[in-house]
Amino acid sequence: MSSGLLASIWARSDVRPELGLRDWETLLGQARRARLIARLAAHHLDQGWLAAVPDGPRPHLEGALRLAERQQFEVRWEVDCIQRALRGIDAPVVLLKGAAYLMANLPAARGRLFADIDLMVPRDQIDAVEGALFAAGWISDERDAYNQRYYREWMHEIPPLRHVQRNTYIDLHHTITPPTSRFHVDGQLLLGKVQPLRGITGLYTLAPPDMVLHSAVHLFQEGEFDHGMRDLLDLKDLLEHFQPQANFWPGLFDRADELGLQIPLFHTLFHIKRLFGLSAPDRFTERVAQLGPGAPARMVMAWLLGLALKPDHPSCNTRWTGLARWLLYVRSHALRMPLRLMVPHLVRKAWMRHFPKKKK
Repeated sequence: MSSGLLASIWARSDVRPELGLRDWETLLGQARRARLIARLAAHHLDQGWLAAVPDGPRPHLEGALRLAERQQFEVRWEVDCIQRALRGIDAPVVLLKGAAYLMANLPAARGRLFADIDLMVPRDQIDAVEGALFAAGWISDERDAYNQRYYREWMHEIPPLRHVQRNTYIDLHHTITPPTSRFHVDGQLLLGKVQPLRGITGLYTLAPPDMVLHSAVHLFQEGEFDHGMRDLLDLKDLLEHFQPQANFWPGLFDRADELGLQIPLFHTLFHIKRLFGLSAPDRFTERVAQLGPGAPARMVMAWLLGLALKPDHPSCNTRWTGLARWLLYVRSHALRMPLRLMVPHLVRKAWMRHFPKKKK
């Protein structure tokens, strides 16, 4: 079925797909919309399949590989600039998500494309870190007073910072979920278990269970399902990489209980098994089942996420896809903010979308 074409590449990752040119057109379209085209190219290269790709689609894969290589070089340079800018900060500076995968040489970095670099520091160090980054050339372009307040009071990060010369972006966090969120996570609990990056003084990554849980809660709370399959594939890579470690699975479940992230982990494991065939060892079947919500919520979420996690591409969309993504978008706001904040915020966003401020 064409709607599952992209996921099937990794569901049977050791079997070369037999695709006609029309299949390739669909596959490349899905991969672009899911931000996975470079990852698709890297997979074909790693498996030794790239030379067998037809002449039409092969340049698209080769071009994506070159773009990914260039971006990863740029991210390594940017991380070095950040490390030098923050040498005077007496606190751990933690790389999150893609930059962490790249600098820790994790499989999830293979063929990854980047939009920004995510950092996390203790909340009481946000002002000092922002000041040090400002001195090194990163500024905030956010001029709207409401948006500044929204980020700094209600969110887990400050407004994005842009470098004035390189136009690179940093998202600076003090935890991984908003303080108003149903899944609020105390950043100090995460910082207490960070791991130093080998060979890079002052920079850290989250502990392996926390890295998995961060990716899971980000995917299922943020409502950004246009690249949901990419994030789910990241999670598959993280689980495969970390599971040989002694006591990884019990530690992951215990950490989910400690941080209150059982439900995002349940949805992660359910859909990774559904799409890619990877699951926790059989002895943990009951433990996985205990993570989830009640049966009605499981059924509804399985249906909604089954639609929303597909690439936003005509070959994948059904008459219900738009509704599913809208419902999950509203749910994401309901999870992140109480009703007294969410309703005015969504009304204001809708107003600004239809009546944007005129630039002076």
